[in-house]
Amino acid sequence: MPIPLYPKVILDNDLSPDHGGSEVDDLCQQIQDATKGWGANRQKVIDALATQDATTRYYMSLRYKELFGKELYDVMKKEFSGDFGTVLQYLALPLDVAECKMLHHAMKGIGSNVNIVWSILVGRTNEELERIKKRYFELYTKDLSKLLATELHGNMERIVFNSIQASQEVFDPQFHTMDKARDDAEQLYKQGQGKWGTDEKGLFKIIFAAPPEHLRQINTVYSDKYGYTLEKVMEKELQGNLKLAAMHYISMKLKPYEAIAELLKSACAGIGTDEFLLTCSIIRYQEVMANVMTAHIELFGKTVHDRVKSETNGKYRDVLLQVLNTAWSETG
Repeated sequence: MPIPLYPKVILDNDLSPDHGGSEVDDLCQQIQDATKGWGANRQKVIDALATQDATTRYYMSLRYKELFGKELYDVMKKEFSGDFGTVLQYLALPLDVAECKMLHHAMKGIGSNVNIVWSILVGRTNEELERIKKRYFELYTKDLSKLLATELHGNMERIVFNSIQASQEVFDPQFHTMDKARDDAEQLYKQGQGKWGTDEKGLFKIIFAAPPEHLRQINTVYSDKYGYTLEKVMEKELQGNLKLAAMHYISMKLKPYEAIAELLKSACAGIGTDEFLLTCSIIRYQEVMANVMTAHIELFGKTVHDRVKSETNGKYRDVLLQVLNTAWSETG
């Protein structure tokens, strides 16, 4: 299965804020003290919120409301603005709620930020996809699948729709055999390289149903027989954002930490940094950042910290670095 991103408390829907203990109460009090009166102490809020993992922040979001009668997210939204405020607002939420708000923001107004949409929904576990759809409806009383159908078009709609259907099969060695891998590899060739014009629907049908173990078998067979990895096939056969989304999906199944490292790099590529994509990615992947950091160093010869330092500044940079340090300390 793809790597899970949510801590256990989210999937268990644990709504008992006292599970966090007195430490959570102390952190909530620290934020309350830092944000009362005229002006807020940004560093104290960073120290309390950005130094925690997703499980502790989950309990903080629940406990803060019990202690002070207001949502921690609302306090962050009121007190802080800009990219810095965006980071704190998402940190103040359970991770599944944060992802839903990211999606909502990406689809607000005219046009959609498709890179945010596919980066959140493509290559996820079935369980987490079901959680996102349920939580999105609870928050906005809208069916996420239907909303995406109105926001996306063509093959991008198809690739995202295939993702959120949570239709990935469970690996069965009696069914997902090498013979089936050879058949699927041949079908993929016929839908792509082996015909005039690519049949994206045919490609996606096979790729999105295949569990990672089987996709790995297909990739081996395809590479040996036709000379290209599946990721390279997507790069050759598709264009633009669709190509990026399809390559990300395959990489999330076959080499997920490298895929996330590539996504972080893409947020900083070209002229100007995509701060929203960078923010969303660092928060979403904090739970697996230690493995991502290793992959990033192997791929690019530097840490994600180095990338953040070169692309951002001010308190926005400080809070992102602290989120990273919580998962992988620069000081060891």
